[in-house]
Formats: sequence, structure tokens, C-alpha cells
Amino acid sequence: MTTLTHDIEVAPARSMRAGLGFAVLAAASFGMSGALASGLLATGWSPAALVLCRIGLGALVLAVPAVLELRGRWHLLRANAALLLAFGLVSVAGCQFAYFNAVGRLPVAVAILVEYVAPVAVVGWLWARHQQAPSRLTVTGATVAITGLLLVLDVFSVGSVDAVGVLWALGGMVGCAFFFVTSAGEDNGLPPIVLAAGGLLVGSVALGVAGALGLVPMRASTGAASYNGVSIAWWIPVLALGVVTAALSYVSGIVASRALGARLASFLGLLEVLFSVVFAWLLLGQLPGLVQLGGGVLVLAGVILVRAGEPERGPSASAEPRGTTAASGDGRSRAS
Repeated sequence: MTTLTHDIEVAPARSMRAGLGFAVLAAASFGMSGALASGLLATGWSPAALVLCRIGLGALVLAVPAVLELRGRWHLLRANAALLLAFGLVSVAGCQFAYFNAVGRLPVAVAILVEYVAPVAVVGWLWARHQQAPSRLTVTGATVAITGLLLVLDVFSVGSVDAVGVLWALGGMVGCAFFFVTSAGEDNGLPPIVLAAGGLLVGSVALGVAGALGLVPMRASTGAASYNGVSIAWWIPVLALGVVTAALSYVSGIVASRALGARLASFLGLLEVLFSVVFAWLLLGQLPGLVQLGGGVLVLAGVILVRAGEPERGPSASAEPRGTTAASGDGRSRAS
């Protein structure tokens, strides 16, 4: 695991503001995926086929910019091969594969709720691995945000749950938490766009192999997709899934994690649920209820409390965790 950009260090105010902007952009673009996918799923697409198109197109979009960003520094790929493999398998393909297995056994609300326990897992990891105990304000904010999430997802209306489905959902949560923790690492020398492109490429290959082996069903359709009563050609939402909800989302999410640290970035990721509700309203006509709106307010309040409870970040871009030595300057990643 690479050395993290730690919450005990502080970035300049400008970097913090930029990080907040990229975090909101990531949440908004990730949050669009559910509504876009819904119109395609109704025409016969399988979830795995949609994910493969999404991350495959994302990898293609980022390929040229990533090569240009490397500027001949190919040694960074060799030095970080294990990181790119883990990021693609766990944070991209693994997270999606686990989530789709979860929704096959659980109500969608429960599956999403379990996955979005990821910020709590990030706090626990930073505390256990790097002795970064959360402040009381951070813990309070986390409690408020999770309570709001319960209301947004209306999880109290569901009945009993499937234990195997919960295990799959926990797998998705691990993948989500791994994304924030891994994305916050800077000492590996990989530019965000290169990490995103490499992870999407690895994830595409892994999911493609899983489909070829019959582990996940691969079905596609050329039927028109319908959004709020308007039919559009299938390739338009597919293109949006690849360009906006994959390429743009992963790059902006990595940039946000490096600017804000894994803990704060993960809690800002909860905004994705709110954006999902907004896009479901705009594209599918699914209006949120008063309880969901109230939950949204609590999520926002919780994120604000978490931000207030975070220590100021210093001018250094990254810091070593307690008990480790500084990484060498050759851009190589450090094993956990």
C-alpha cells in the first residue's frame, strides 16, 4: 500500500477549495450512473454488460491523456504494477461485481447502505493503521451523516435481509473504502489520470474475463432508452456512462482524495446518494419524499461537521504515518 496523504497534514487553502470542488464533481458524476443505467436496463442490458461498457469506455477516454501525462516515465507503471492491479481489481471490478451480486439478493436500499458504510471503514483504518484517531466532532458528523443516509434510502421500510447478500454488500463496501484510501496516496508518483486509466483498464479486463467465463451475464440491446417519457438512442447514455460516470468520476475522485485526505473525501462521497436522488427525479421522474429530503439535510450537516472536525492540512502534499520512514524519491510505492 502506498503512503497516504494524511489528515494530520494540511494543504493550502486553495488546494482545499479545489479538493472540495473535485469531491462534489465526483459525487455528482458518480451519482448520475444509476439513473442512466436504469433506462438501459429496462431495454434488456445486463448490469455486468453496462459496467463493462462504462469502465471500458472510460479507459479508452483516458488512455491518450494518461500516456501524455506520463511523458515517457514508464518506470512508474513498472514500479506501481501491484498498486494498479489492486486498484483495478478491488476498487473498480471487484466493487462493482460485489455490488451487483448484493442487489441480486437484497433490496437496493440495503445494498447501497452497506456499501456507503465505507467512510466509517476509512476512519477505522486510519485509526488502526496510522493512529489517526477521529475527533469528537468527526464522530458526531459521521453519526449524523449515516442517520441521514438511512432516511434518504428509506431503509426502515424493508423487511428481513439475506445474509449472503449482506456479505456481498460488505465486499462492495471494502472496494469503496479501498478506493478512497488508495487514491489518497501520492508518494507513488502516479498522476491521478494515470491511476484512473490504469485501474479502469485492469477492471475492464477482469470483468471481461469474468463474462467470458460465464461468471456474470453479458447482455446488450440496441433498443432506445427512455428517460422521463423521452426516447433516445442507446449509445447516448452508454457514452455518458463511459465519459462522465467513469472517466470524469474516477479522475476527480482521486484528485479530491489527494487534496482532502481519505477520511474527508470518503464522507463527501456520501453526496453521491443525494445526487442519485436528484438525477432519478430529473431523468426518471422519481420524486423523493419528505423523509428522504430530511435525510439529505442530515447528510449535508454530517459532512459539514466532519469537515469542521478535521485538523487543518499543512503545506506539505503528503506525510508519513507514525512509525514509518520516508519513501525514496523515485516514485515507487511502499508495501503495507
